[in-house]
Amino acid sequence: MVMKKILQYEFYVFIGMLMVVGTVAKLIFGIDIDSDWFWFIAGVALVLDGSMNFVKQRQFKSKYKIISRKEFDEVWSKLEPTKK
Repeated sequence: MVMKKILQYEFYVFIGMLMVVGTVAKLIFGIDIDSDWFWFIAGVALVLDGSMNFVKQRQFKSKYKIISRKEFDEVWSKLEPTKK
């Protein structure tokens, strides 16, 4: 279970580290890197983050059902024993 979570976030962390290393290389060592590459890497990270959130939301919805207060009261009234 823990290993699965690590693998899910592994690429996200890798992309973040890639951006940090690229920025440091550009600022300190003067390497000429086009800013479009940073936008591309940021876009890939956003796609990965969005897909992970989408999968987690689907897992949540399949596990739990969210109902309104009115629906809850209707179900609860059916479950309560009749009062004498």
